Amino acid sequence: MSNRVYRLLERHQKLDELLRRAQSRRFVDPHEIGRLKKLKLAIKDRIARLSRVAIRAS
Repeated sequence: MSNRVYRLLERHQKLDELLRRAQSRRFVDPHEIGRLKKLKLAIKDRIARLSRVAIRAS
């Protein structure tokens, strides 16, 4: 696994934790939840794109 993919996976996990914390608060901010979900999805898409490129290169 490349260093770039590893860093993206770490960031994805951190966003997942932030999302869980935000959802468990007494007063949930729907804008923050949406922002975190979009960031998480964008990182997931980048990881998938890098994985496809790596598979084609091998």
